[in-house]
Amino acid sequence: GAKEVAVFAAASETFSLKNTNASIEEMLARFDDVCRAAASKGIRVRGYVSCVVGCPYEGRIDPKSVANVAKRLHSAGCYEISLGDTIGVGNPGSIAKMIETVLEDIPASALAIHCHNTYGQALANIFQALQLGVSVVDSSVSGLGGCPYAKGATGNVATEDVVYMLDGLGINTGVNLDKILDAGRFICEKLGREPASHVAKALRSKKL
Repeated sequence: GAKEVAVFAAASETFSLKNTNASIEEMLARFDDVCRAAASKGIRVRGYVSCVVGCPYEGRIDPKSVANVAKRLHSAGCYEISLGDTIGVGNPGSIAKMIETVLEDIPASALAIHCHNTYGQALANIFQALQLGVSVVDSSVSGLGGCPYAKGATGNVATEDVVYMLDGLGINTGVNLDKILDAGRFICEKLGREPASHVAKALRSKKL
């Protein structure tokens, strides 16, 4: 059976209604039940907060709103809360302000960062998060993904690009970049699309 499950919340009321058909408060009440049931079976729960700096419907999001949702998820029993820039509008300044606000209630050891790369700021935002003590980074091979309720948003930051940056910083991830590149090439060929990873594109051009 499952050893871990995830619950997805949002810091935007409108996005919450679009994504889960429930208000933020209704959604969190549901997750209280999920976390209790999971705990009774020894199953870990990871929490996600969407739209931590911006929302496609409401615009800028108050960092305090993010902190309130994250705090509720942490109190409910989520061992880790992933802070997601769902539409990729964040920059190092807005990301820092948001994380600093969340850190007033939750330790960095219980946080992760999840950056979409719509405006090309994902790596800079991840680097900023690292400076603030966040050491868990969500990513996707070749930058796959997106969001049906966030028109124009691109996928999550490419794993290849994150690993390349972390390798350069001397951070041991335990991830083999060459194998990730192989996986990215495989899935992109199957999907008939170009990789979103800058590292993959650069290395491919060197081989041509």
